[in-house]
Amino acid sequence: MKNSYRKPWLLILAMGALALIRPIMSMLGLLERIGQPTASIVVTIVITLIWISVVVFTRVRQPLVVLLLTGITYGVFAILISAILSPILTGQLQGPLTNPFAVISVLITNAIWGLLAGLLASALQRARQM
Repeated sequence: MKNSYRKPWLLILAMGALALIRPIMSMLGLLERIGQPTASIVVTIVITLIWISVVVFTRVRQPLVVLLLTGITYGVFAILISAILSPILTGQLQGPLTNPFAVISVLITNAIWGLLAGLLASALQRARQM
């Protein structure tokens, strides 16, 4: 039987874009000023909590799939932002697009991030239904 559930693509794109706060803060030097690695960890946790809260409180169906796709979407956005901004900021292309293994690594890492957030969101949704 075909799954007729339509993914909330606008929500996935918006949450993926929200996570761009982290690389933008890094590019602007804000994470360094706040203090690394704590700043990156805190920002990642805040983004994750926002993702989980959004899918739990809006009662998104299939939170695991939605957040997995959100993580992958963020990875694609991060790769694109790097490709666009690195030549502007440094005069040459830098980042994942210079190495195919880095592209795969970015996508897998962020898929895992989304998957873990999705597992937590799914557990919270089930707990709220009890």
